Amino acid sequence: MTTLKNNPQVSRWISFLIGGGLNTGITYCLYLLLSYVINYQIAYAIAYVAGIVFAYFFNSKVVFKVEHSVIGMLVYPTIYLVQYVLGAVLLNVLVEHLNMHKAVAPILVILLLLPSSYLLNKVVLKATHKTKPAKD
Repeated sequence: MTTLKNNPQVSRWISFLIGGGLNTGITYCLYLLLSYVINYQIAYAIAYVAGIVFAYFFNSKVVFKVEHSVIGMLVYPTIYLVQYVLGAVLLNVLVEHLNMHKAVAPILVILLLLPSSYLLNKVVLKATHKTKPAKD
């Protein structure tokens, strides 16, 4: 029986979660810092773009083990364009309508969008790079 540690699908998910945790920590701190000097939605947008850059490099090299490509770098942000729109709408609902604190709301947004992020990363990186990631 294959242990969870040696299972490539589990290893990819763990790597994805670690990268996501790092990305979340970095972008959340950036969001918090910026939200004290500019509008929270603008702060969210800036932090989001920084997160896309980090995610592309981490996910392509560490999680899915594919080489960087120009096409991949150009297509990759579409994953997050869709998620940004969903995230911005969710953030607005949580802050403006459900009165959640602007410092807490992005954490819930990230958690809600996590499964779709993994699947979209896998599909886009597999489709835009020569080295194919292993099948899940």
